[in-house]
Amino acid sequence: MPKAAPTRPFENGIDASGTYPVEYRFSHATKGSQHLVVVFANFSVPGDYGWSNGVFDKLRANVLWIRDRFHGKNSYYLCKGMDFGLEQSVAGLISNVLRSLGLTPDQCTMWGGSKGGSAALYFGLKYGYRNIVSIVPQFRIGTYILKYPSVAAHIMGEVTEQNTRAVDDVIANLARAGANRDANIYLLSSPQDEQYPEQVEPFLPLFAGYENFNFIFSDSPHISDHARVTSRNVPMLMGLLNFLIDGVAPRLGFVRNGGERPDVDRSGIKAFLQATAKVQQGFAAPVVFTPASGETVHEQSVVFRGSAPGAVRLSVWERGKFLASPEVAPDGSWSWQRDRAWSVGDHPVRILSVDAAGYHSPWAEANFTVADRAEPAAGQFLGTAPAGNTFPSQPAMVATPGAVVLHPAPGQQVPGPAIGLMGHAVGAARVEFVEGGLRLGTAPVGPDGGWSWESGWSWTPGPHTVECHAVDPHGNLFPPAVVTFSVVNADAESAGLRY
Repeated sequence: MPKAAPTRPFENGIDASGTYPVEYRFSHATKGSQHLVVVFANFSVPGDYGWSNGVFDKLRANVLWIRDRFHGKNSYYLCKGMDFGLEQSVAGLISNVLRSLGLTPDQCTMWGGSKGGSAALYFGLKYGYRNIVSIVPQFRIGTYILKYPSVAAHIMGEVTEQNTRAVDDVIANLARAGANRDANIYLLSSPQDEQYPEQVEPFLPLFAGYENFNFIFSDSPHISDHARVTSRNVPMLMGLLNFLIDGVAPRLGFVRNGGERPDVDRSGIKAFLQATAKVQQGFAAPVVFTPASGETVHEQSVVFRGSAPGAVRLSVWERGKFLASPEVAPDGSWSWQRDRAWSVGDHPVRILSVDAAGYHSPWAEANFTVADRAEPAAGQFLGTAPAGNTFPSQPAMVATPGAVVLHPAPGQQVPGPAIGLMGHAVGAARVEFVEGGLRLGTAPVGPDGGWSWESGWSWTPGPHTVECHAVDPHGNLFPPAVVTFSVVNADAESAGLRY
């Protein structure tokens, strides 16, 4: 396919109504087109979304791109460990979108190349969609994926001869049974495609009884391999697709085109897109304890810590560039340290939470500044922590035992209802928290000297003064660190939080 910069706007979403969450992109039709094109991905495409490089920018139809990425691997949209609940989840997404648009299977085209071409054939035949465009597909999928051991293990679970045969037969069995015999099928291949003799040619006779099966045999000295078959034929394929959108399936007989409805009610598809949007406003953004917003640090190695209830991982970005995806602990706590130093200057870092289904939270921002390392003030002793205790996100610390509170900052207004405290305690085993003589809880001190604690209950709005008592391994108490802060927005609903 030709490389291009896509300009067509689309929306991201996840349909979690089936056994497997299915990620998608959707772009609305223009000029009132009443048609849906479903696009399946080939191998080695960015983000596992096929034909998303701008080739459909001028297409009038609604376009639904479906991502082939389930539990980290490609699946041919079929199964994981022979569990075809994955296929049913994909079929459910297509049905939901079609129903939301108020369209029927006769107003839908399955489209894909290579791996995506196999999926277009499979879903088009099995679920009765009117048009199928399958470009250089593999029919013997099980045999083909043996050359990709990780994909084969993902799809089959146990890579056995029986499972290989079962996956080999999924498309052929549908054609043998005459599934969707009225479909308009356009299958493209080439003698220059190294996969043609084994993966396509033996299966062509299965379509002898299909009313409008069209085999496009692209024979050209300019085609050198499997991938070139597609790129060589893009203009012709786009012309064919425009005919199908207009309701013209090239064949003998009477055809009718048109049928645009610019004023059609689109509330159904808008509601579906909103309900399945990838960014869910009800999913709370992560809380960043350190570095504090607006903080200036004097070390170029910064440790981020915080809380992200409901998340399994984070996505960390700076100025549009992806940095990392650290995991979140079951209790919602997380920490991350970049594997290289931050440059001196301002760093606008944005972090979002990702849950098990792949939904994203809104962004949280951690804007901090890295300054040149400050010189010690006169008379100040900057010692080193005991072996095994380092605090790379903070200025060099005075080697005085006891708790130091990094978050909340003195006088800080902290969003409630649940809040967390964080800091370090050189030489301590744990830190105990007391307010007004009442013991609140305790937190262990990690090997690096860091500690964090979350209450697990709602704080009353207003000012709070908490004493943080460091305790050494022998039970000895150090003088407490005292922090005063205010809890605001303690109503969880008004704060937009979900626990």
